[in-house]
Amino acid sequence: MLTKQKGDIAEQAVILQALKFGWGVCKPVGDRLPYDLVFDVAGQLIRIQIKSAWFDEKRGNFVVDTRRTKTNRRVMVRGVYQLTDFDFAVAYIDSLHVFYVIPVQEFITYGSEIHLVESDKRQRKPRSAVYREAWPILSQTTERVLVQNKPTDPEIAGLVS
Repeated sequence: MLTKQKGDIAEQAVILQALKFGWGVCKPVGDRLPYDLVFDVAGQLIRIQIKSAWFDEKRGNFVVDTRRTKTNRRVMVRGVYQLTDFDFAVAYIDSLHVFYVIPVQEFITYGSEIHLVESDKRQRKPRSAVYREAWPILSQTTERVLVQNKPTDPEIAGLVS
């Protein structure tokens, strides 16, 4: 299967999962932006970067590339993501239908790869393990933003609530 095809499958799986949660989903036109989707969660827009994981036979775990790839017909350029590029990355393991929902602040701290361990044989879980199926952090994030942005003027607060 081609890399672009794997990415398309991951994107559709993430869209379907978001729709099951009742969230709105927007897809930017083209692929020049550093994010793939925008979720509307409780009125808060959240930029999502989608990554498709592959299985590394040698290491026995799944791997996600953390670099940004820009291509044209002649050259492929890899770069690092910045804190302002997106809000969350969602890594998808197609063979297991498993998602990892990783905040951008955490995602950009990894080197070029994140290893997702789906085996219980390890003594110590990798730091990525806490983000397995961590969809609730998207709702928690929107709740924090809504509380922070709550109007203090009683007249305005009455209009918003």
